[in-house]
Amino acid sequence: MDRTEGFGVYIDRTLKKVQSTFLQVFAENNIDLTIEQWVILQRVQLEGKEASQADIAKSNFRNRATTSRVISGLCKKGFLRKSRFRDDQKRYKLVITDEGSALIKQVMPFITDLRKVSTLGITEEEFEIFYKVLDQLWENFDQYEGRS
Repeated sequence: MDRTEGFGVYIDRTLKKVQSTFLQVFAENNIDLTIEQWVILQRVQLEGKEASQADIAKSNFRNRATTSRVISGLCKKGFLRKSRFRDDQKRYKLVITDEGSALIKQVMPFITDLRKVSTLGITEEEFEIFYKVLDQLWENFDQYEGRS
């Protein structure tokens, strides 16, 4: 049997488990967010004053339409505000509201705990190898997509 047979199933299974666990914790703690909303909200916080919708889409490997839909949901909930950059009217600037900042503070202890739980029984070296393997898989498929 080919040693790579079925590795996609393992990746998909793990991703689904991670997502369902995060959503369970959100639901148990009355956090009204999807995983994509959380990822974008946190990314906007990390980007700071220069957070743009286009950059957020690129950094999360999502298309602009999906990113726009998620951002609209966060704006409707009052967690983000969207405006234009002064020097570039074509780009949308994203700003976290006070409600969004409060939500991040509420959610971070759960995220920190979930991250700790995720690495139980895994050494730092093993985790670095895991990242290296994921990066190499990405590169291999990225190069494949470029083939004629």
